[in-house]
Amino acid sequence: MVKKLPKVDVVTTGMGWTGGIVSAELTKAGFKVVGLERGEERTTEDYLHGHDEVKYTVHKELMHKLNKDTITFRNNLNEVAKPVRNIASLTIGEGTGGGGAHWGAQTHRYYPYDFEIRTLTEKKYGKKKIPKDMLIQDWGITYDELEPYYVKFEEMAGISGEVDPLAGKRSKDYPNPPMRKTPSMKLFQKACEDLGYHPYTVPSATASQFYKNPDGEQLSACQYCSFCGNYGCEYGAKADPIVTVIPTAKKTGNFELRTNSEVTRVLYENGKATGVLYRDTRTGVEYEQPADLVVLTSYTFNNVRLLLLSGIGTPYNPKTGTGIIGKNYCDHHTIMGATGFFDDEKFNLYIGTGALGMACSDFTVDNFDHSNVDFIHGGQIEMHQFGNEPISNNAVPMGTPTWGKEFKKASLKYSNRQISVVAQRGIMPWKQHYLDLDPNYKDAYGDPLIRATFDYTDQDRNLNEFLVEKCAGVLKKMGASKIDKHVMPEHFGGNFTYQHDAGGAIMGNDPKTSAVNKYLQMWDCENLFVCGASAFPHFGTTNPTTTLGALTYHATEGMIKYLKKGGQLVK
Repeated sequence: MVKKLPKVDVVTTGMGWTGGIVSAELTKAGFKVVGLERGEERTTEDYLHGHDEVKYTVHKELMHKLNKDTITFRNNLNEVAKPVRNIASLTIGEGTGGGGAHWGAQTHRYYPYDFEIRTLTEKKYGKKKIPKDMLIQDWGITYDELEPYYVKFEEMAGISGEVDPLAGKRSKDYPNPPMRKTPSMKLFQKACEDLGYHPYTVPSATASQFYKNPDGEQLSACQYCSFCGNYGCEYGAKADPIVTVIPTAKKTGNFELRTNSEVTRVLYENGKATGVLYRDTRTGVEYEQPADLVVLTSYTFNNVRLLLLSGIGTPYNPKTGTGIIGKNYCDHHTIMGATGFFDDEKFNLYIGTGALGMACSDFTVDNFDHSNVDFIHGGQIEMHQFGNEPISNNAVPMGTPTWGKEFKKASLKYSNRQISVVAQRGIMPWKQHYLDLDPNYKDAYGDPLIRATFDYTDQDRNLNEFLVEKCAGVLKKMGASKIDKHVMPEHFGGNFTYQHDAGGAIMGNDPKTSAVNKYLQMWDCENLFVCGASAFPHFGTTNPTTTLGALTYHATEGMIKYLKKGGQLVK
C-alpha cells in the first residue's frame, strides 16, 4: 500500500551538488522543498578519525554498495552486458553530499568552444572534419551566458585558483588565492614555460584560507593532509554540499531532508509530472510525494534510468539514431600520460590534496590548429600531488619484477622520486554509445538495471597518442631519469572509478535532438527538470562539477520562473 503524502512545491531526487544547489536556491526564494536521498545524512563529525586508506580508498566507505543494484556494461551492441560488481570499478557517492563528499575537488570551467562545438568546428574546418557517427552538437547555451553562474558556483564553493590564460573570459577572479606550490609543481611549471606552454595552478574547492561564502557558510583552510579524494574532510576545508548548500537550505525553514529514501519513479500523466514514488530503504514502505515541480538531481546513470522507468521521453535507438533518452553517453575515464622516475631528485609526495597540481591547456579544445591531426577537441596536460598513500601508490619503472627483492628495492627508491604527467581527454559522443534498460538484469526490487554501451574509438586512440607524447615531453624537460609512457588498452574495461559520466538526457535548443532546454527543463514534461552531467552533449577535457554546478544555478532561475508562471521557458 503506497502512502500518499501532502503536496509540496518541489521535490528533488538526490542530495549531492545539484540537489543541494536546487534546494538552497528555491528555499531562499520562499518555496517548500523536500530533498530525497537514498543514503544516510552526514556531518563533518562523521569524517573524524577518517584517515584510513583501507576503509575509504580500498573498501569505498562513502560509495554506493553494489549488492542490491548496479549498472551493466558492454563494449558494443553484439555483446551481452554484465553487471559491474567490483566496488573498485564503480564508485558512485551515497549519502548527503553525494559525489561532493568524496571528490578530489578539481574545479575547472569548460571552454567557449565546448558549448558551440559543432558550429565552431564546422566554421573553422568544414563539415568533413566531423566523422559521420560522431554526434556532437551545440549545447543551446553559450559560455558567455553561463559565465555569471560559474562565478556563483565558485563563490559558493570558495574556489582557490589561478586564472588559466587560455580559458574563456572571466568577469571576476577566484574568491581565494591558489593553493601553495610544491617543488614538484614548480618543476612542472618551469618545464612547461621552457616548452612555450602556459601553466597555471589547478583551481580547487579546497580552501587555501579561511573563507565565508555569500550565504554565510564557513570553510576552513586546507591542511594538505593528503586524505582528500575518496574521503570526507573533517576540517570543513573541502567544499561539500553538507557544509555549503545543504545548511543554507536548512536555515530557510523551507527545507525537509528525507534520507534512506530511494526514488523509483517519476509519476507522470497528461504530459506533466505529479510527483515521485519512493521507497524507505530501511522498511520497504513506499510513499507518493506529490509536487508542483520535480527535479532529478541524482547521478547520470540514475537520472536516465528514472526517465526510462517512468516512460518519459523517447528511448534512444542506436541502430536507427532515433529517440533521445540515453543518447550521447560519454565516460571520462582512462586518464593517461607518462610517469617519470627521478634518480637525482626527491619530492615531498606525502603532502597533497585531491586537486593540488599544475596544468596547461595549450592542447585543450581548439587552442591549437587541428587541420593536420586526425581528431577534434583535445586534452589538458597536468600533474597532481595528491599525497601518495602507501597501499594504492607503489609505482616502479616498467620491467621491474612485480614482487621480491628487486621490487622492494625499486619501491623504496622511487616512493618519493616519481611524478606522473597525464592528460584529461575530451570525450566525444558516438551513435553506438548510449544508455538503456538492461533486458536481462534487474535490481533487488525487480526493476531493470541501467546498461552502458561504450568503448574506445579511433578518435580516442589518436588523441591519446598525441597527448601521451606531450606528457612525456614535459617529463623529459623536467629531467626525469626514466620515462614510462602509459599504454592504452584495446578496449574500455568498464572501470568507472572517477565518477565522471555524462549524457543520456542531453541539453540543446531543439526538442528533436535534445531532452532538455538550456534551463534543464524537459521538452516533453514542462514541470520536470533534469540536473547534472546527464545534460552534457559531450564530455569536455576536465572534471564536470563546476559546469554542472553552473548549469544548475542557471536552471534554478528557470525553475523559479516556472513556479510563478508555468509553461515552457524556451519556445
